[in-house]
Amino acid sequence: MAFLSLYTQFFILGVVTLWVTHGPRPLQQTLAAGDLDIWLPSEANIARTALLDLIGDKGRWAEGAAAGVLVASPSRSDPDYFYTWTRDSSLVFKTLVEMFRAGDSDLLPIIQDWISSQARIQGVENPSGGLADGRGLGEAKFTAEETAFAGSWGRPQRDGPALRATTMIEFGWWLLSQGYHQLAANTVWPVVHNDISYLTEYWNQSGFDLWEDLYGRSFFTLAVTYRALTEASLFARSIGSSCAECESQAPQVLCLLQSFWTGRFIRSNLDTGRTGKDASTLLGVIHTFSPRSECDDVTFQPCSARALANHYRVVDAFRDLYDINADRSQDQAIAIGRYPEDQYFGGNPWFLCTIAAAEQLYSAIYQWTHLGSITITAVSLPFFQTLHPTAVPGTYSSSTEIYHQLIDAVRTYADGFMRIVQTYASHNGSLAEQFSRYDGSHLSANDLAWSYASLLTAHRRRNAIAPSPWGNPGQPSIPSYCEPTSASGTYSLATITTWPPMNGLPTTTSAPCQVPSLVSVTFELTASTVWGEEIRLVGSSGELGYWVSERGITFSTDRYSSSQPIWWATVWLPAGQTVEYKYIRVREGYVVWEGDSNRLLTIPAVCGVKSIYRRESWR
Repeated sequence: MAFLSLYTQFFILGVVTLWVTHGPRPLQQTLAAGDLDIWLPSEANIARTALLDLIGDKGRWAEGAAAGVLVASPSRSDPDYFYTWTRDSSLVFKTLVEMFRAGDSDLLPIIQDWISSQARIQGVENPSGGLADGRGLGEAKFTAEETAFAGSWGRPQRDGPALRATTMIEFGWWLLSQGYHQLAANTVWPVVHNDISYLTEYWNQSGFDLWEDLYGRSFFTLAVTYRALTEASLFARSIGSSCAECESQAPQVLCLLQSFWTGRFIRSNLDTGRTGKDASTLLGVIHTFSPRSECDDVTFQPCSARALANHYRVVDAFRDLYDINADRSQDQAIAIGRYPEDQYFGGNPWFLCTIAAAEQLYSAIYQWTHLGSITITAVSLPFFQTLHPTAVPGTYSSSTEIYHQLIDAVRTYADGFMRIVQTYASHNGSLAEQFSRYDGSHLSANDLAWSYASLLTAHRRRNAIAPSPWGNPGQPSIPSYCEPTSASGTYSLATITTWPPMNGLPTTTSAPCQVPSLVSVTFELTASTVWGEEIRLVGSSGELGYWVSERGITFSTDRYSSSQPIWWATVWLPAGQTVEYKYIRVREGYVVWEGDSNRLLTIPAVCGVKSIYRRESWR
């Protein structure tokens, strides 16, 4: 009986396989269940829990860590990441502060503990120096007990003070909005002021980059430094103080930043023999995104021509590098690592780098949506032509069809990076530092805090939730001449004993937009045809004709040419619905089905997503 059952199964499978060559397959529910729109909100909840588990003194993965200290990973060997990095903790808490201000009020005591911890850490004597002259603020990492790490390391690292200042200022803005002026001025600002003094005094001196590999001057460090100085100047005035040194040094930082632009991409480091194509430039772009800015080249905003051209070049540098990227076309997302020459753990993709590629594009979509137009220049043209081959330079308003085609193409591309993360995340949602270039298995430190924070911010940007603006509207002016200036800082130990009870905690606000019930889906198919032949689309839903060829969607030929044989049609489909479909050729009553398996599409049910675009070729 077992033999007969097995034989029967193989017989049925063979018949079904033969039939599928010429017709549709039944709906594959298992694929639909793994859809990004379902997975990502669930993974965001996992990421939030993981971050809290990594924070002392209550986190279950942070045993022995002081209150408010974030350990980079629970991993204590090969590699040992059970330390707190100023950069990593500041980036993680930047995400948590954003979430707190959006209504996650349970995060308040954790944020307060972190600020108190950082005030103590600022005063710890370490191999980089102490607080008297500020040099100790450039120390990269400390033990989980808030003591100095005495081992050899890349010193100094100047991005930590900038990121810490930015995160604390973001919390300070909330304090001011609730009337806690004295707390902002007397508790938060003294900690921020130490970091700002360090930046104005040492910004033009060399240090190690965020990967702790290269000694010199890096784009990421200077980009976040410019933001910190600009924002600190505004914050100081808001609390009745001033920061003249911020205003004198920020323009010079911005001036030097322009040196990283090569004309085709952003060079990651000025003093290096590497190609300079590096995911740290993507990170620099997303961490200086200001929704109040336009597509500003000077500050390398996400939708700027420079940032998009750089995105194209950085991603392309990894396209043929990893085995898991094989057979992916130019318009498909791929796994991204730190830089092509990387040898750490064999040189692999990183979750946070792959996520950063997506987040920049979600942020760019936010900017285009609010501007109501997309501008393509000669600089950004390679990026756009990868996704829309017929794109040409020009400005396209939101009233044009090409605008929506471009938005849909960029969103689909961005989602592709997140789908790679979904593919290689552990079954329980765990995100390590790296995943293997050969098979996607997790490598290096497990449960990396930065990986989780990256996913949370990308998820928010995908849902059209922007960070707080910083700086003044409009493009800032650049000095005509860059000078290697500095301004001597003043430093004093900030002591925080207790935090008073607080009222007016934020509550979750309504979503910035609504999930539509129907989504406009434009299908564009490249297929050469003969006279009298037409293309239709049939599929598993009523809108697509329930697989009946006579009831399928008939495509238009008004874009068809011998060099670009494009057929297209637009149909409204219910948000959240999963459909299978195929293209067919019809001529004089005869029907030819395309080959291979059915195509699968889940219509997004996402805030603000009202249309999507599918560009495909006949199979």
